[in-house]
Amino acid sequence: MFQRFRRTRLNKQLRSLVRETHVSTDDFIYPLFVRSGENIKTEVASMPGVFQMSIDEAIKECEVLKGLGLYSIILFGIPDVKDSIGSDALCEHGIIASAVRAIKKAHPDMFVVTDLCFCEYTDHGHCGIIDEEHETVDNDATLEISGQQAIVHAKAGADMIAPSGMMDGIIETIRASLDKAGFENLPIMAYSTKFASGYYGPFRDVAESTPSFGDRASYQMDPANRREAIAESISDEAQGADILMVKPALAYLDIVREIKDSTTLPMAVYNVSGEYAMIKFAGMNDLIDYDRVVMETMIGFKRAGADIIISYHAKEVAQMLQRS
Repeated sequence: MFQRFRRTRLNKQLRSLVRETHVSTDDFIYPLFVRSGENIKTEVASMPGVFQMSIDEAIKECEVLKGLGLYSIILFGIPDVKDSIGSDALCEHGIIASAVRAIKKAHPDMFVVTDLCFCEYTDHGHCGIIDEEHETVDNDATLEISGQQAIVHAKAGADMIAPSGMMDGIIETIRASLDKAGFENLPIMAYSTKFASGYYGPFRDVAESTPSFGDRASYQMDPANRREAIAESISDEAQGADILMVKPALAYLDIVREIKDSTTLPMAVYNVSGEYAMIKFAGMNDLIDYDRVVMETMIGFKRAGADIIISYHAKEVAQMLQRS
């Protein structure tokens, strides 16, 4: 006799009772892009609904987020001056350190994650100090300044640090630097499996971080490599990461599931700018049922094993949840 699957689908309330995967505002971290100045809120053409903001506007945005039940953000900085080593990122008066202090003062209940990298701060757009001979990032020289950057973030009041540069040994280096400086309890969310992806295009518009030469394939992961992807995350776990991440999300849900099955650590996904833009522009052109596709996408991330979703859709999802 065949099984009657439809019995539990015929009634709306019963469908809710047996639903396996749920999305809530507690799942989300919302990205914010901050720059110097006042009263600045500039929409990014390639990412409708996403803005570069001055710190005062970011503080206002946090009030909006909390009204929607969103209490976690990740900060990206856009400095006034860029140089070869990203000096602004190493300065206690730089844009990120200043933003963290101001936001935590205005909103002590907001959980503030800081993206730790150099691509937004260097004049060449790469994620660290350049090895001129090989025309790529010098791994070990970048580790040294990454440890310094972590201390700047910690002293400013960051609640969690998320290093995204994909340098070998980055988690071990930052963990050692934080511990030595007395920040043993500050967690690290590793961009543990970050692919050299074509989905990042719009982000480079908002963060003004397009490389001036070459690409990032020498340090970000080859999208074709499944086993290496899992090994990267397991290595970061061994180095002391508290949370692992896969970035991008949509094209890599198989990797999310495999890592989730290989670790007991919480898993995050970064629903990146290109993924956001595709759905956003499809909705704006009436090609899809926008709300339905956004929510279906979020459910897909959770079903694959994500505990945390970093997404530019977070505000919209929160509004959808309030209406449901």
